[in-house]
Amino acid sequence: MPEEKKPKLKLIGQDGNAFSILARANAAGRKAGWDADYRKMVFDEMRAGDYNHLLATAMKYFEVR
Repeated sequence: MPEEKKPKLKLIGQDGNAFSILARANAAGRKAGWDADYRKMVFDEMRAGDYNHLLATAMKYFEVR
């Protein structure tokens, strides 16, 4: 992970659609200074399974709120 501190990702009270979550995660990764290759690796992992896998992976890389 580029930084020790996880970027914040707000999910509570937001649209729960997988594409919406990915878009917000992309924005949070950019804001945290993640380069394109690192963001691609994270998002490929997020998309590698079902919806529950997407959420679990988001919690792995982001401080989910």
